[in-house]
Amino acid sequence: MRTPASERTTHPVLIFWIIAGWVGFCILPWYGVEDGFWSFEWLMNGYPFDEDFAPAAFLIAQREKLWLAPLVIPLALPLLVLGRLKSDPLFARILIIAGALGFGWLIAQGFGIGIRGFNFEWLAALFGDLGDRQFGMGYGAMICATAFLFLFTQGIAARGAINGDVFVVSAIGGVIVIVTVFVFFPIAKMLFAAFVTEDGSYSVTVFFAKFLDDRLWGLGCLWGARCGVAWNSLFLAIAVGLLTTVLGLAFALVVTRSGFRYKRALRALTVLPIITPPFVIGLALILLFGLSGTVTVYFADLFGLQPTRWLYGLPGVLIAQTLAFTPIAFLVLIGVVEGVSPSMEEAAQTLRANKWQVFRTVSLPLMRPGLANAFLLGFIESMADFGNPLVLGGNFDVLSTEIFFAIVGAQYDQGRAAVLAMVLLFFTLSAFYAQRAWLGKKSYTTVSGKGDAGVHPLMPSGLAIPVMVVALGWALFTALVYVMIIYGSVVDLWGVNNALTFKHYVTAFSVRFEAEGIRWTGAAWDSFWTTIMIAAIAAPLTAAVGLITAYLLTRQSFAGKNAFEFGTMLSFAIPGTVIGVSYILAFNVPPIEITGTGIILVISFIFRNMPVGVRAGIASMSQLDKSLDESSLTLGANSWQTFRRVILPLLRPAILAALVYSFVRAMTAISAVIFLVSAEYDMATSYIIGRVENNDYGLAIAYSTTLIFVMLAAVGLLQIVVGRVQIGRRTHHGSEKST
Repeated sequence: MRTPASERTTHPVLIFWIIAGWVGFCILPWYGVEDGFWSFEWLMNGYPFDEDFAPAAFLIAQREKLWLAPLVIPLALPLLVLGRLKSDPLFARILIIAGALGFGWLIAQGFGIGIRGFNFEWLAALFGDLGDRQFGMGYGAMICATAFLFLFTQGIAARGAINGDVFVVSAIGGVIVIVTVFVFFPIAKMLFAAFVTEDGSYSVTVFFAKFLDDRLWGLGCLWGARCGVAWNSLFLAIAVGLLTTVLGLAFALVVTRSGFRYKRALRALTVLPIITPPFVIGLALILLFGLSGTVTVYFADLFGLQPTRWLYGLPGVLIAQTLAFTPIAFLVLIGVVEGVSPSMEEAAQTLRANKWQVFRTVSLPLMRPGLANAFLLGFIESMADFGNPLVLGGNFDVLSTEIFFAIVGAQYDQGRAAVLAMVLLFFTLSAFYAQRAWLGKKSYTTVSGKGDAGVHPLMPSGLAIPVMVVALGWALFTALVYVMIIYGSVVDLWGVNNALTFKHYVTAFSVRFEAEGIRWTGAAWDSFWTTIMIAAIAAPLTAAVGLITAYLLTRQSFAGKNAFEFGTMLSFAIPGTVIGVSYILAFNVPPIEITGTGIILVISFIFRNMPVGVRAGIASMSQLDKSLDESSLTLGANSWQTFRRVILPLLRPAILAALVYSFVRAMTAISAVIFLVSAEYDMATSYIIGRVENNDYGLAIAYSTTLIFVMLAAVGLLQIVVGRVQIGRRTHHGSEKST
């Protein structure tokens, strides 16, 4: 007879975490090593006796960092439960006490002792001058903290939480901790930084002095002067949100509700801006409409006019952002427009409604969730966009660029950057909640388990003509912009010498074959390989965290589930600019000291893109009947085995979508990256921005074009692996349609 899990006295997972805790304490370097997280040169540099590389046990033996000594107690306590049954009350009690004590002490000593001794005056007054310092946590501290966390969650599970399921309780605990550490903590740190005075104390007066600055809220634009950056950003974001939503809807209607023959080409064209670094479109617009741009010079010569700089400012940024973010609105809306049940539209036609009435009273109201999400995405992307305002902004200042110059400019005013980031975050969260309020709790469900092989009606002619004109006109404009991007990468010097050349590609990506092997001599290779490496590391981690979170949200019920979901989705509403600033403020001092490393880039990508993995997982798991889980559990499998062997194999499309999206976003991101790169870890987008600032447009565009083709290859690979999902609806030509 099989012994129930709750009655066994051998606990492999528990033993693993006990061993991990002792390994972190006695064997691995406790503090971060200067050579970097991925370097193991410390093994040859005085380990384990050198203070810089010593494990905690060796530090204590040398009478150094004695504040680590109390950790021996919570590490030893779990040994007392190894022979006990899980049903024994002492089993849960000891694990909870050990985990809470260990994790709590790590947090207390980590924040209490910093790079100058005690971080708080009351500690110095209580214990006297420490005469020592502490560095950021390394391998040992990280593994030890993880062990304490999962010892604690095993204790909670042993008390019967969520039916005693260790995997589910541990997953919930793990996600809560990492979201708290890498989302809530940086945001809180940023909020506090807005109140810090020059002498390090806190003052509300300092905050209001920066918050009420006329440069931030000034209304000079009402009488012809410059407007405050907050109003500039808000107006731009609303305009971009509206324009991208309208254009995205137009493209979606052409693809689904018209007889247009080249729908596949139109879809392909809409993908391009998504896999393009955001500011590259701005560069292409300069080549077309700048002072020496092709179109500007042509019309100036034709009409005998003096070329102007009209592009620089609101017009240029608005056009660039609309070009860049319309495809995102299209991808959101295409699913919603196709998801409207044809049978409902056919029912309206049966009741003698004409095409316009069907569209206005049935189809359009059912598209409200898509329209709201498309506007929200356009609004947030515009707020967070850094590259296009930097390239085209001129005297039109926005919050994202002001934050950048407050941090990296001569002023280096972290308090001002924090205040600006708070304003930006307030705008995006307000849009987030306004969207939810507008949608309310109405049901927009149109797809059920019943068969639905109907045909979507064509648009009414009064709507079809303007929609086709707008969509095709914008598509041609987009195609022209991309032609200019490619052309601009192969001319010698735009506007001066238009002779064709590949010198920019050679400068960026030249390779030399020598006896010792291949030498990557091009100027861009370092940033290119770093970008590939960081994106390749971040993508699977993003997908893993997102899918585990989606599993918890769709397949489990637990107290605080709504708050849990809000916490995991919060980073969706936080612009990358705010993430960048908050990470600098939070992670440049102990206990987590990772500024300037590759780790901070990986972490920023994980938590910036995690909501995509969550939503992809939720969408796919919602289609899986829970009886699959119940059958697996009935046959004796635990939740981890069920998740790994039953759920995951059925989620291949969601996994691949999350992987490719996070990889592409990591390759092309700029708003957070620009704050977090370092000399050792320079990303492709920040390198390109540097070339733009030096007016080296040819090299910048050549590098960007290369990235576009790399991203196209990634998207193509996704389409090959995932294929197309057959939903069994007929097209207007009678054949089945797939999406």
